[in-house]
Amino acid sequence: MAHDALPAIPHESIATTAALPAEITSSASEAAATAPDPARRKVLVLPLIVASALFMQNLDSTVLATSLPAIATSLGENPIELKLALTSYLLALAVWLPASGWLADRFGARHIFRLAIVIFALGSIGCGFANSLPQIVIFRVIQGIGGSMMVPVGRLIVLRSIPKRELVGAMAWMTMPALIGPLVGPLVGGFITTYFDWRW
Repeated sequence: MAHDALPAIPHESIATTAALPAEITSSASEAAATAPDPARRKVLVLPLIVASALFMQNLDSTVLATSLPAIATSLGENPIELKLALTSYLLALAVWLPASGWLADRFGARHIFRLAIVIFALGSIGCGFANSLPQIVIFRVIQGIGGSMMVPVGRLIVLRSIPKRELVGAMAWMTMPALIGPLVGPLVGGFITTYFDWRW
């Protein structure tokens, strides 16, 4: 007769208890939906990082065009001879571009991309401190070597890291800033030369 002494449990309590797991599951789903998606951030952030490097590489190919007279006056050189600073950069890009793929496969794409940014930055700093035509040509070649590895290796990183369903959007994010670089290069070069100094 011990079971007769047990208190009766109201049906409302049973229904409330049964509804708790469903409410907890719903809350967890909402929290997961509002939480930032690392994969989504990767699709946006990674192409923009690569695009920034591509933007600088393309910007540097035309930024000297409107600065050549000021650079020639500062260095005491003929402006026509300073065309070597433009052609040496483009030549270095063309020569080292085929080697970038092999270097990426041999040492890792991310390592080569970081190295390319460092080389490009060192070449840019060297150009700012150059005091003669041979010096500026040498540092422009160093810039070109770094730039030649940034372009294909950066795209390779995006292709290997982004899911295929997100690849078109990632390539669009990456391509747009890179296309703007050559267009704004002469404007940036002229603005810096006019209001600051060409060494910047």
